[in-house]
Amino acid sequence: MPNKTKKEKETSKSSKSSSKNSSSSIGKDGTSENSDESQQQSNNNKRASNSTPPPTLLNKIKYSGGPQLVKKERRQSSSRFSLTRNRELQKLPALKDAPAVDQEELFMQKLRQCCVLFDFISDPLSDLKYKEVKRAGLNEMVEYITHNIDVVTESIYPEAVIMFSVNVFRTLPPSSNPTGAEFDPEEDEPTLEAAWPHLQLVYEFFLRFLESPDFTPNIAKKYIDQKFVLSLLELFDSEDPRERDFLKTILHRIYGKFLGLRAYIRRQINNIFYRFIYETEHHNGIAELLEILGSIINGFALPLKEEHKMFLIRVLLPLHKVKSLSVYHPQLAYCVVQFLEKDSSLTEPVIMGLLKFWPKTHSPKEVMFLNELEEILDVIEPSEFVKVMEPLFRQLAKCVSSPHFQVAERAL
Repeated sequence: MPNKTKKEKETSKSSKSSSKNSSSSIGKDGTSENSDESQQQSNNNKRASNSTPPPTLLNKIKYSGGPQLVKKERRQSSSRFSLTRNRELQKLPALKDAPAVDQEELFMQKLRQCCVLFDFISDPLSDLKYKEVKRAGLNEMVEYITHNIDVVTESIYPEAVIMFSVNVFRTLPPSSNPTGAEFDPEEDEPTLEAAWPHLQLVYEFFLRFLESPDFTPNIAKKYIDQKFVLSLLELFDSEDPRERDFLKTILHRIYGKFLGLRAYIRRQINNIFYRFIYETEHHNGIAELLEILGSIINGFALPLKEEHKMFLIRVLLPLHKVKSLSVYHPQLAYCVVQFLEKDSSLTEPVIMGLLKFWPKTHSPKEVMFLNELEEILDVIEPSEFVKVMEPLFRQLAKCVSSPHFQVAERAL
């Protein structure tokens, strides 16, 4: 083969150097499982950094051993609301300045006025004057219902529920984050609701409405019914964690005050879990729903109904096999331990269920299982422990001999 000239050698050398640099710029996709607190801190830091325009960056490329997946740019828009045509709101007199006989009518007028919906997405700067009128009206009603008694009269119930429904119930947009195995709760930022300045106050008002000493469930049950609850549950898939936090509290209040809706609420939550486990494997509100159920399970009367035991076996245990377990595992483990504290005879099916779904190749998930097992062993009865001792120790022996140091260390 003829010798290369000096120029050819330099060209070859520079092409190798550029190839080396470009290959080193593609980072490996490392995964780590952190606690909920670190996730929240991470999200807070990300939101803080978004306050200044970021430099233009190339899309990150994740490599997972198979085909390369280009991470989509974050979708900036949020839910689409049906805008009201006539959005020119007139500022009404303050409730505190109105005569006592006129306050109820003025309160109802303000509730109706707050049913007007504005555009926060395509034209955020539109109707600024009228948006401020609505925001001030909502703020005033929150204060009014919080600091006054005998203001939640019978005629207020339908107006309050209608105002809440018009502002909050909507079709959620498609998720901006990937689903299934590509979903990373630490990397994929949630899309925040653009209309939150109004939505937050609507949620705040409705929560104060439910918690008011004047609130009477017997009157409210005509308006807060199964259809209302179903619409509320659908919103738990919202990407905005602030909205899910309000929904969690409101649903818990409704569960506590409306005895006739309790079985329906549990049944519909079960349906969400079934769809999540066996169909979609993606839902934003699983942790919040499990947190509500943790409080509900804590209040179950003894002996436990068969329906509740089936919920543990058919819903809570299969939730352990979903890929995104890290997002909701602390709440799930709490629910399982609550059941065992209520009824120790459930120890064997729970331990055997955990061993059935024990991860084979996912070490961070295996550490989570070991953490949950430790919580279970703290409340287990000696007579029940004997029944599961052998299979449990066999699994622990495998963990101790695991090549992954965290699994082996945690098992010890």
